[in-house]
Amino acid sequence: MSEQPIERESMEYDVVIVGAGPAGLAASIRLKQLAEAAGSEINVCVLEKGSEVGAHILSGAVVDPIALNELIPDWKEKGAPLNTPVTEDRFYVLGPSGQLRLPNFAMPPLMNNHGTYAVSLGNVCRWLAEQAEGMGVEIYPGFACSDLVYRDDGSFKGVVAGVMGLGKDGKPKPDYEPGMELHGKYVFIAEGVRGSLAKILIDKFDLAADSDPQKFGLGMKELWEIKPENHRQGQVTHTMGWPLGTRTGGGSFMYHLEDNLVSIGFVVHLNYENPHLFPYMEFQRFKHHPLISDVLEGGRRIAYGARAITEGGFQSVPKLTFPGGALIGCSAGFVNVPRIKGSHNAMKTGMMAAEAAFAAIGKGREADELTDYTAAYENSWVYQDLKRVRNVKPLWSKLGLIGGLAAGGLDMWTNQLFGFSLFGTIKHDKPDHAATKPAAECKKIDYPKPDGVLSFDRLTNVSFSATNHEEDQPVHLKLKDDTIPIAHNLPKFAEPAQRYCPAGVYEVLEDEAGKPRFQINAQNCVHCKTCDIKDPAQNINWCVPQGGEGPNYPNM
Repeated sequence: MSEQPIERESMEYDVVIVGAGPAGLAASIRLKQLAEAAGSEINVCVLEKGSEVGAHILSGAVVDPIALNELIPDWKEKGAPLNTPVTEDRFYVLGPSGQLRLPNFAMPPLMNNHGTYAVSLGNVCRWLAEQAEGMGVEIYPGFACSDLVYRDDGSFKGVVAGVMGLGKDGKPKPDYEPGMELHGKYVFIAEGVRGSLAKILIDKFDLAADSDPQKFGLGMKELWEIKPENHRQGQVTHTMGWPLGTRTGGGSFMYHLEDNLVSIGFVVHLNYENPHLFPYMEFQRFKHHPLISDVLEGGRRIAYGARAITEGGFQSVPKLTFPGGALIGCSAGFVNVPRIKGSHNAMKTGMMAAEAAFAAIGKGREADELTDYTAAYENSWVYQDLKRVRNVKPLWSKLGLIGGLAAGGLDMWTNQLFGFSLFGTIKHDKPDHAATKPAAECKKIDYPKPDGVLSFDRLTNVSFSATNHEEDQPVHLKLKDDTIPIAHNLPKFAEPAQRYCPAGVYEVLEDEAGKPRFQINAQNCVHCKTCDIKDPAQNINWCVPQGGEGPNYPNM
């Protein structure tokens, strides 16, 4: 007998938004602003898989307020938590025990952080959610969107959200809830980097057909409370070089926030070649550099998290619209890599999509393509922001640190001064997982043991992310083929999942017969999506667990 189809209640909205990050919240606010200005009504719903708005938000973050100025010009009077203006920029190239400071005058003007703010992006999103709810937006945290709903004509209709109470075997438990369908005239996907629904939609509607492969980095971050004498509120420091060397892309940030807090993070570009590389341990080793350790000395780490970052930029932005929906924010990838900033672009794309949807609904349209959103993007400062730095990432990938730094700097200057690039537009030639070389061709890396003072083991740090998953539920990290980790990835690549995961989710253990077996500790997952990106066989599919689970980031 075939299984009976699941019957679910449904709710109808003008616009459904998946994800309460900067893009989704900005879109919801803009829709309500437009309705208020027109003297009309619009029903808007925002669904968030985290236990609360901000629970899954992790970013550096230094925020350029350009989009916020447009969206809510009186944000200061309304108490937006942008409390720390950047007062000083520092750029360094590190060696094992010393550093070379790059002169600020040599940096292109776009690298200047004057007028920006060091913030907790999670707290900014919590504040944006308050503004949205005050305007009548319905926000539902703890609602993971696990499936897609289509109309008979194939257009995107909505999502299934709030499925709870499935056991590990996939069968309903006594507390099973089938969830609801939420339908919209238009649906915005604002899941952030490598969203599980965005991945399906990009494939279904072939949205990436005319763009380069998306590129990614892994960003890891700790929040520290340091001694007052070491604190320099408003100081922003970026580094490149050690410990990654000259061939592996990446770098660090250290932002001095208010209340003696320091946000310290480390980014590794996921197109690294050596499968023995251990990004998390590179981060821990980095903190022992005198430039960093002198600041952290006597302080205490109070939070930890990790998140993938979109790095493809201009060349990798997919088609943004499809029948019934649109990609906004990091679901499409609008991060300015050299600036390490994306929240301003995410917000603006949400606002542009909102304007296109509002106009379409006002004309009685629904479920078609919001081509006005694409046109607005191509004539926006977001487009220009990405275009002028489009070659920085591929130049670094092709030329390494020194050559990439020189050529990338030259390229940014020519774009700044003359509006063109000597290099044209350099393509990203392959996805990050394809860059991984066989382990036998690469040198093993010996990492120092964490000292428990400046550096910490993964599982201890994961406890500072407040991550929680109920164990009796389907594993949300799904293997397409259970045999690949041991039969293919282990002999060829030394199974890099053991190392690229910043939360210790994947292990290779021995069974009773002494044979290797692959273990997934899904309860450790901090939802960074690195496994979905970097697995060399593309065998891991990251799906959403039950709503409200995962990390619960405070002030990140």
